[in-house]
Amino acid sequence: MDKKSIAGIVLTALIFIGFTIYSTKQQQKYQRELAEYNAYVAQKAAEEAETVAVGADDNAVAEDAGTAPADKAAAERVARFGETLAAARDVEPQTLTVENDYLKLTFSTLGGCIVDAELKEYTKFAPKGERHEPVHLFDPETVRFDMSFYVKNGTRKVQVNTSEYDFELLPVEDADSLQKVTMRLAVAEDAWFVYEYTVYDSADPARDYMVDFDVRLENMAPYMVKQSSIGIAWSNRSYQNERGFKNENTYTTVAYRLPDESSISELGMSDGEKKESVSSSVNWVAFKQQFFSSVFIAPENFSYADMRYSTAEPDSGYIKDFAAAMSVPYTPQTEAYDFAFYLGPNKYAILKQIKDADGDRIALERLIPLGWGIFGWVNRWITIPVFDFLRQYISSFGIIILILAVLVKVVISPLTYKSYLSTAKMRVIKPEMDALNAKYPNQEDAMKKQQAMMDLYKKAGINPLGGCIPMLIQMPIIIAMFRFFPASIELREQPFLWADDLSSYDSVLNLPFSIPFYGDHVSLFALLMVLVFFAFSWINYQQSASGQPQMAGMKFMMVYMMPVMMLFWFNDYSSGLSYYYFLTTVLSMIQTYAIRYMVDDNKIHAMIQANAAKKSKGRKSKFQQRYEELMRQQEQQMRQQNKKR
Repeated sequence: MDKKSIAGIVLTALIFIGFTIYSTKQQQKYQRELAEYNAYVAQKAAEEAETVAVGADDNAVAEDAGTAPADKAAAERVARFGETLAAARDVEPQTLTVENDYLKLTFSTLGGCIVDAELKEYTKFAPKGERHEPVHLFDPETVRFDMSFYVKNGTRKVQVNTSEYDFELLPVEDADSLQKVTMRLAVAEDAWFVYEYTVYDSADPARDYMVDFDVRLENMAPYMVKQSSIGIAWSNRSYQNERGFKNENTYTTVAYRLPDESSISELGMSDGEKKESVSSSVNWVAFKQQFFSSVFIAPENFSYADMRYSTAEPDSGYIKDFAAAMSVPYTPQTEAYDFAFYLGPNKYAILKQIKDADGDRIALERLIPLGWGIFGWVNRWITIPVFDFLRQYISSFGIIILILAVLVKVVISPLTYKSYLSTAKMRVIKPEMDALNAKYPNQEDAMKKQQAMMDLYKKAGINPLGGCIPMLIQMPIIIAMFRFFPASIELREQPFLWADDLSSYDSVLNLPFSIPFYGDHVSLFALLMVLVFFAFSWINYQQSASGQPQMAGMKFMMVYMMPVMMLFWFNDYSSGLSYYYFLTTVLSMIQTYAIRYMVDDNKIHAMIQANAAKKSKGRKSKFQQRYEELMRQQEQQMRQQNKKR
């Protein structure tokens, strides 16, 4: 037998052995799946038989003419849930109120949950009269907190939804700086599902808005059906607490954080309904309003989260309906879960102090929409520290905003000066630019004109972008302020001049009708801001157009369109923001006139001539030589193309 035959036999044997092993594994897999399917069918049949048995028991009870209807219902509950669980259904619930210096909580034994959270330091907007009603985070009638799991009732499998049962309220433990509320649901004679809430009063606002929520499973393992998780459902409806429905609704949404992330995610800020599912672990879920939040925190993380919200109708007194469904892992060895609620204001100084057991922040401060990237950086590290510092010495927030506007203008004044100087130089060399336009009127000479312009700019020491770069550098501050004021709870309920709340719009005239995109009121701060912006735009246009002819085409957009658009945008925005932009525009006008007074066009022209003479004596740089060579090549190519035509 030759080598080829031997190789063929060996190869065939290997293929046969491999196929045999593969077939065996596939057969084993099939047998396992068949066994699982048969077990599933058997389980379903048992459940159906159980249902029939319950029905038979119910019929037997119904046939007993001597049994009262109440006794029939009780017998049915016992047959279905077991005697202990049945006793916890349809019981008149109790309520309990616990409070500290900041928070007043109402607990209900039905479901063992918090049904009301009142914030003592904040009041709800009142359309007429003084603000005296405290802020409530949610409507007690809509609150639902449910933990679901399966227990054994003889041979039956019973699903327990804690929101349907009345918990036993144990005596409140009142210790130094804390109060402990304990409620328990008896699942069997010797097994309890226990909720333990700890409310703090430790003169620490970050701690006093936190409520520790510990869930204990006392002797539950023998009664639990085999399961891998315990489900959690949490929902409520939030009140409208601010003046403008539109603005408050814009900032109201569901937010959540993934483990170890420094940022958070949101469902989006919009009207209507929105849903989102996260199949990975989630650290916390927040029902976030403009200035307040209810946050459910799981230090060991939820397994997943399905979240949604729906928007209420304007003038209904509500903003959004929130709902979230989560789960936590369960094993027979599980004895407790450590959760927590944050029920309080979206205040940066408080939220940034909240940490986990390891001392790490859990990014709750990201609930405040301060902006992404450099805009958020400006707010976190510049605006908020300066604002907090000034608040220690000045009680009027209107004065604080004025000082903040002045400080910003002082900081960027060197950029403003350079911007004006660049514009002034462009204005001074306008005759030379007009001469170049007259010298090269034809399209084919565009390259020569561009090169001559660049030479003129170089000799005059002008950066063509000199007027734009300072504005671009200022943009992060401008946008950061745009995000800071509507999100700053410090401005809430703070009056200034005719505005009674700098966090909301000011209204000096309520219209009997609503103008599309504008609203049904007139904000005086927004109107003043637009008027001074129009004046400043007109001044800038007159100055820029004289030195840069291409700016003439921007007149309609700069001078007219932008102010009108801003009037529509800012009518519903924070009056503090409109006031700040009003101040910065007025200060910019003063600054511009001051610089114009200090800068003499004749001196600028003499400086340009001296700079040009100095440049003409020097040698051209390699970059300039390469640039001129490139311009010559492009001009030559253009001429050749024109000849071919």
